[in-house]
Amino acid sequence: MAENAPDTAAPDAADPRPMTTMTSAMLKAYANPLRRRILKHFAQHEFVRAADIAAALDEPANKVSFHLRVLADAGLIQEAPERARDRRDRVWTPIRGSLTLADREHGVSDVALGNVVLAGILEDHEALVRRIVARMPEYFAGSPTLEERSCFSEMNTRLTPTAFEKLIGDISALVEDARVASQDDPDARPFEIHLVAADDTI
Repeated sequence: MAENAPDTAAPDAADPRPMTTMTSAMLKAYANPLRRRILKHFAQHEFVRAADIAAALDEPANKVSFHLRVLADAGLIQEAPERARDRRDRVWTPIRGSLTLADREHGVSDVALGNVVLAGILEDHEALVRRIVARMPEYFAGSPTLEERSCFSEMNTRLTPTAFEKLIGDISALVEDARVASQDDPDARPFEIHLVAADDTI
């Protein structure tokens, strides 16, 4: 079973959806909650400096710099020297594509670390659901000016394994299309999208 971590960066036209199976070093780096928050910030801003992330996450700049170096050593981000103002300026960018904890052929690189990362992803998912539920009273009260800023939806259907796999790919492609269409819109906001689905044997 492959559990997908969030996309780290937009793919390019030459390699539309590169998928990287996480190494032990990647899993160890990703297990830290602050480093996961930093990577989510990269999903919103392709090129960033430590000071930018520190301000956005309200964390000390030296602490963020340390975690950026850990992420870089793990191969999750890399420097973008072409974006630097001078030799002392360090600009970071994430690797392209998506991360997966395991692949069908080889499984996970480290079971213990994989379980830690999976627990962290579950915590992030539960936090997102709690935020959405906390906003429900606004929906219940009703308002013609209420913005669509969250979604909590349940759907049930019958699918073959092949059709299910295609559906997941189609959804990912739609999200990427929407990202590209909105990337230069000043009114666009960061959305955290989690996809959870299972058949009746799980």
